[in-house]
Amino acid sequence: MGDIVGVPGAEAVRRNIDGLIKKYNIDFVAANGENMNPYNGITPSEAEDLHYLGVDVITLGNHAFRQRKIATFLEDNEFIIRPANFPPSASGSGHTIQNCCRGKVCFINLMGQVGMDPCENPFSAADRIINIVKDECDFIFVDFHAEATSEKKAMAYYLDGRVDGIFGTHTHVETADERIMPKGTAYITDVGMTGVQDSVLGAKPECSIRRFTTGMNTNFEHIDGVGVVCGVVVDTEKKTIIRIKE
Repeated sequence: MGDIVGVPGAEAVRRNIDGLIKKYNIDFVAANGENMNPYNGITPSEAEDLHYLGVDVITLGNHAFRQRKIATFLEDNEFIIRPANFPPSASGSGHTIQNCCRGKVCFINLMGQVGMDPCENPFSAADRIINIVKDECDFIFVDFHAEATSEKKAMAYYLDGRVDGIFGTHTHVETADERIMPKGTAYITDVGMTGVQDSVLGAKPECSIRRFTTGMNTNFEHIDGVGVVCGVVVDTEKKTIIRIKE
């Protein structure tokens, strides 16, 4: 599932996750949770609630450490990860290995370099982790939290055939380019946003309008309303990827 934004995003997950799991016969669920809190980031209690609802792995991004208490929580819980190409001294891990009924699933979290905060080269970080886990895991998936579509597409071709799926996050806009790559990897440039669609990035439109028309920094305020779940469903056996918005 794409970036979950605020209370409406969390409620959309709560309202839809069981039905989606049954409808698509889903074995494993991942979601980007770095915008769950109204002030960006995610708190330990918000992460626990999301995991309790049925999200097996929570990925993060450039707002990973916006909530201070999450640092210790990352150290103690393997179901939540931050970008693997953060500095080595950062709390937590950039990948996790979880068991599901189909085998061992490795989920890797990476962050792009173009237009983002400084970080290690994500291509090098991907190589490092894949070389460690490839003989241990049955499936490998990547959340690539990046701004530039070119960087995401380059990563797709770079890892094609080496991982089972690459899902772009961060832009909060669901792209229409879901596909199976030439060597079998499922890919989409961005899975979109789980939250209120009548918004700008899940925030009140006037906040962004004010910033663009005045050039002044403006605090974003999450908008109230009914959230929608955006994401993809991948079948690794049938080699299919389906874009969803429910």
